[in-house]
Amino acid sequence: MRRLPPLNALRVFEVAARTGSYAEAATQLGVTHGAVSRQIAALESWLGQRLFTKAGRRMVATPMASIFAAEVGSAFDRLAVAAQACGRPGARRILRVSAPTSFAMRWLIPRLHRYHAGHPHVEVAVTTVSTVLEELRGGVDVAIRRGVAREHGWPQHRVVPVLDDVDTLIMSPALFAHRPILEPADIAGHTLLASETRAGDWADWLEAAELQQLAGLPRQIFDHFFVTCQAVEDGLGIGIGPLPMLEIDVASGRLMTPLPDIRVARTGYVAVIPRQADAGNLFAGFVDWLVGEARGPVGVTSAGG
Repeated sequence: MRRLPPLNALRVFEVAARTGSYAEAATQLGVTHGAVSRQIAALESWLGQRLFTKAGRRMVATPMASIFAAEVGSAFDRLAVAAQACGRPGARRILRVSAPTSFAMRWLIPRLHRYHAGHPHVEVAVTTVSTVLEELRGGVDVAIRRGVAREHGWPQHRVVPVLDDVDTLIMSPALFAHRPILEPADIAGHTLLASETRAGDWADWLEAAELQQLAGLPRQIFDHFFVTCQAVEDGLGIGIGPLPMLEIDVASGRLMTPLPDIRVARTGYVAVIPRQADAGNLFAGFVDWLVGEARGPVGVTSAGG
């Protein structure tokens, strides 16, 4: 029989060494910091040598432990691939995706039926975060965040640009018919709707429109953009909205952009996926689909296609 170290301790050790943090390992694994320490201590006892040394307030893997962790990670990757290959034919896989609420509601979810049509054995479980800068947590396969694809932005992860973002003026077609906005100065008679999560949108747009003198106009402020957007759709006022996130709403006639040439560039969205353990290329394949959707033609989507 093979003389193997405790497998659960190996799993904890690999995550701790890969993330460089006991605390991050505990978060990803859904256990306490103390549980991580105990599992690593058990593995150290089995091996008969230290795997981490204290550096300030952090525990840092020894050079030998770093090499060992890379081998353990590769072994887990091979195990994941083998398990996928031996799984039940046709068994459904769950892909866990985390995205900002507005992105999920306005861009991702309306398009998911197209992904499911091409991947009938994959179930996409979407969870939302309240801010686009929310830190990465365990239990997620693909995370959508606002950011740029820079090296070391998210350690141990691959970052892929997905969607550019620009802000422009949005309003309901019904409100436009009642009180049209044909030039920037026409906004003066309207109620301005704003979001706490997108502070500064109106100030930046007014500057781009050379209407800084209107910066003091009163505004109706909501906590999240998806609430603000609903208020705009209902004709309660005008807002600043991100394109191309709202292109489906514009194409369907729920929203319109009365002054589309006045735009403010914003930091776009990226997909963040772990560099390891992507059995069957599921995560990377989903990100490729996201990129294709972002580059594809705009159209009204529905459950029927």
